[in-house]
Amino acid sequence: MLIDPAIQHDLAEAWRRYKGTGDLAARDSLILAYSPLVKYVAGRMSTGLPAHIEEQDLISYGLLGLIGALERFDLSRNIKFETYAISRIKGSIIDELRALDWVPRSVRSWARRVEATVTRLENQLMRAPTDEEIAVDLGVDVEEFQNILSQISGASIIALDEFWEAGGTSQEKVNLIDTIEDSGAPDPSRAYRIQAVKETLAAAIQRLPEREKIVIGLYYYEGLTLKEIGEVLGVTESRVSQLHTKAILRLKGRVKEDLDVDSLAS
Repeated sequence: MLIDPAIQHDLAEAWRRYKGTGDLAARDSLILAYSPLVKYVAGRMSTGLPAHIEEQDLISYGLLGLIGALERFDLSRNIKFETYAISRIKGSIIDELRALDWVPRSVRSWARRVEATVTRLENQLMRAPTDEEIAVDLGVDVEEFQNILSQISGASIIALDEFWEAGGTSQEKVNLIDTIEDSGAPDPSRAYRIQAVKETLAAAIQRLPEREKIVIGLYYYEGLTLKEIGEVLGVTESRVSQLHTKAILRLKGRVKEDLDVDSLAS
């Protein structure tokens, strides 16, 4: 648990004062109390980033997200603030990294090529292609392919947020915030699109090779770091990063393809 349970009473009072009167001292108390969330998110996202991107910078970006979450959070909604804030913090860090454009164009280009290649080979072979098959199709050897995966692994840290696209357009993004139910404003069509994304993603994860499936489960559902996953699997952190990157690229390609097919069918 990131927030000390012993201060829950004080937090409730600070929330009451901040939301009731806009008390800035109460807001500062909330920022201080929930700051461990920022360090947690920044620590996870720093894995695989270039060396010049410092964790302290990510924390600074994340604090902006935390402040925004405090301002926008509705106490009447039946959700935990921590759940809401983590998504906002991550989004704020992602926005700043995008603004910095820290990923070289060549790396982004390789990410798109690998994603397209994996998707096409899976459709042809009716199974997950091996590293050797992907490398041959790309015109590189296996070692170079693995180096490419290492280079684009940092660019994939936000992929699970980027490919939530419903209806086949970039204007209809679906992320954790979008899935929070608003009982006061039901929207059946939107709920259907969100459910379609969830089902498509779940099916795509089930089709992953076993090791990639384990990496996705341990990283996104159990909260383990790449180093910790490496210890579980008995491989290096670099190898786990490669497995994670391949899994993300497979999922991104499958979800996009499946949703585009569904939108055409409808």
